[in-house]
Amino acid sequence: MKSPGWFTRFSGRAAHNTGHPAAFFIAVTVVAVWAITGPLFKYSDTWQLVINTGTTIITFLMVFLIQNTQNRDSAAIHLKLDELIRVNKQAHNSLLDLEEVDEEMLVKMRDRYGKLAAKARVEGGRPVLEGENLDADPNDKDAQKPKARRSRVRSADRSR
Repeated sequence: MKSPGWFTRFSGRAAHNTGHPAAFFIAVTVVAVWAITGPLFKYSDTWQLVINTGTTIITFLMVFLIQNTQNRDSAAIHLKLDELIRVNKQAHNSLLDLEEVDEEMLVKMRDRYGKLAAKARVEGGRPVLEGENLDADPNDKDAQKPKARRSRVRSADRSR
């Protein structure tokens, strides 16, 4: 297996380190030092520009690092799910590249699996909730929700 490139290694380490509690503490310390130095610099435009510029640059760079990490994680998860679909004889292999299809096809597939789920609920896969409308469109979230039942707990008692 080919070893990951320098940017992949760097972005992985950066994402890990910036998600660490110590990174948060450092950021809070920088902001606190900046705030404390306000009177020293008479809250000047330059004093404000320092924090604005610093945070903008860091945010700009972190977007790319986080996106790189998310892309790799997402690709790995897709491959793992593809493998699970591939080895399961009852699974549909047409789902292997589902992330590559257009929005129209995703809607059709969602409708199809929504109907299968509703059928499974009727056949005993999951109990039908009181008030659940199984004849409704599976994409209509409001029609699928069971009727709200009134709580027997008084509002003053909910904080317990």
